[in-house]
Amino acid sequence: MHATEKAVVPTRVIGLISGTSVDGIDAALVEISGTELDLKVELLAGATYPYPAELRERILAVGAGIAISMAELAEIDDAIAQVFAQAAQNIQIGHQPATLIGSHGQTVYHRPPADRGMENRESGIGKKTNPYSLLPTPYSPLGYSLQLGRGALIAHLTKIATVSNFRVADIAIGGHGAPLVPRVDAYLLSHPQEGRCIQNIGGIGNVAYIPPRHGDWLSKIRAWDTGPGNSLLDLAVEDLSAGAKTYDQDGNWAASGTPCHPLVEQWLNQDYFHLPPPKSTGRELFGVAYLHQCLKDAQTYQLNPADVLATLTELTAASIVHSYRTFLPEMPQRVLLCGGGSGNLYLKQRLQLLLGSIPVWTTDEVGLSTDFKEAIAFAVLAYWRHLGIPGNLPTATGAPQEVLLGEIHQGQS
Repeated sequence: MHATEKAVVPTRVIGLISGTSVDGIDAALVEISGTELDLKVELLAGATYPYPAELRERILAVGAGIAISMAELAEIDDAIAQVFAQAAQNIQIGHQPATLIGSHGQTVYHRPPADRGMENRESGIGKKTNPYSLLPTPYSPLGYSLQLGRGALIAHLTKIATVSNFRVADIAIGGHGAPLVPRVDAYLLSHPQEGRCIQNIGGIGNVAYIPPRHGDWLSKIRAWDTGPGNSLLDLAVEDLSAGAKTYDQDGNWAASGTPCHPLVEQWLNQDYFHLPPPKSTGRELFGVAYLHQCLKDAQTYQLNPADVLATLTELTAASIVHSYRTFLPEMPQRVLLCGGGSGNLYLKQRLQLLLGSIPVWTTDEVGLSTDFKEAIAFAVLAYWRHLGIPGNLPTATGAPQEVLLGEIHQGQS
């Protein structure tokens, strides 16, 4: 137990997050007690609140690199905060009020700390440059990550103390600032005898490998971003349907096609998949430009739209399994899926096929909400920040030490 901990009583906390798919704000109202190994979380309410269509389009445009003024950036920052604050107020209806909010905000840009070894290696698709930067001198010693939806405004509007800007403290000491959820996974989803991979499939996929809970197990946890999750699939669906659809319901469209395995093997040669962890990525790499190159590659094989989606789905599944086989000390005894992609039945089926006898479940099957696990995690990270407990896991983010995560903004009643 950390010396800075305060006396712990059950605390009602709201967790808020919108992922790289920009689907909407996931809000979770939870009651939390304990600290670490005795941590207990009860989900009282969970809901997803869609962004207004115009705001979502502006967020996606900013994430894709459109040029905007500082005044426009401030306007979008506040607009996101207002929608997050409304989500926090709505999720409490019919419940006792919360005393704390943990808001991840909306990521619009993420650049990991540069790896000098990247200078002379292939990256992106067919480009010899640092994949994380457009500048001629990209090798900053620190990464950079920007989440919009400022916590000060959320606290002001809700009158509830709000913790936000979780990634900057880890980045400031040389970490990636991602993934941040593995420490929460460790205390909520570890098992005494079973090694598990907790695989989140949002816009980007990320894994936390949790070894059996004995000995020095916490230091053996490994976590990183595996690559594309739903990002390329959603962009492809929108492109191939001429905007009529934004995602592939249950993976049904992809399931009607046939994956092109030579193309998947070609894409898996992309540099990111071979970088050793810790590592992180985002739409800056696996975004619109990457998809356009994928679609161009698919023309060589004369793939129809269903085949294209099946092949992109196979890339997500294959990159996850490649990641396990390449970087884990040993394969897990069970995989637990969470995030929006866990509802893609075709993707889950392909993962199970590639993993063979290793069972692929969802976190729902072990008692933690698949849909709201990420929002729950940021409620826990806010709770830990309030208690003075570090939230990062150095083996996951690459930071040299544990640090307190998040900036506290006091609500004014």
